[in-house]
Amino acid sequence: MMPFSELVLASHNAGKLKELQAMLGDVVRVRSIGEFSSVEPEETGLSFVENAILKARHAARVSGLPALADDSGLAVDFLGGAPGIYSARYADGQGDAANNAKLLAALEEVPDAQRGARFVCALALLRHADDPLPILCEGLWHGRILHEARGDQGFGYDPLFWVEEQQCSSAELPPALKNQLSHRARAMALLKQRLGLA
Repeated sequence: MMPFSELVLASHNAGKLKELQAMLGDVVRVRSIGEFSSVEPEETGLSFVENAILKARHAARVSGLPALADDSGLAVDFLGGAPGIYSARYADGQGDAANNAKLLAALEEVPDAQRGARFVCALALLRHADDPLPILCEGLWHGRILHEARGDQGFGYDPLFWVEEQQCSSAELPPALKNQLSHRARAMALLKQRLGLA
């Protein structure tokens, strides 16, 4: 039995909100941190997990609700795991198109065999702002980086992320299928197990 009927998602990203609400279904209402505050905490952690906890704690404090934070990003093998925790601000906060352009430029001469990458998602669920035992779940989605963008679904690096088993980019997947395969879906499946919802 779900211990609460609603929670706040520590993100202003409408794409993430939509995806997570779809994954949780009608069991719990997911509200955006934007309903409570426009202030974003500084992501001072050095890992996805640290930043997820930091964001969840902030969201729980400003909303008074249980909080779920997702810190996710793209780790490219050839770039030593970059952009990693800096994925969203890889191109100095100029947005998805600029991030994708910078990544393509960084991999311009790199052959397919060395373009391996994975999307990483760390989820942190805090029951309240001072929760000393966050529920932590991680999901990985392996693929490689394309030489040019393909597809118009999803957000972020989806147009550049080749999904081998589907023979298309993440941005070419129907949203319902992406919500079954993605790093976020894998982390959410673990979270649902931990909450007894699976």
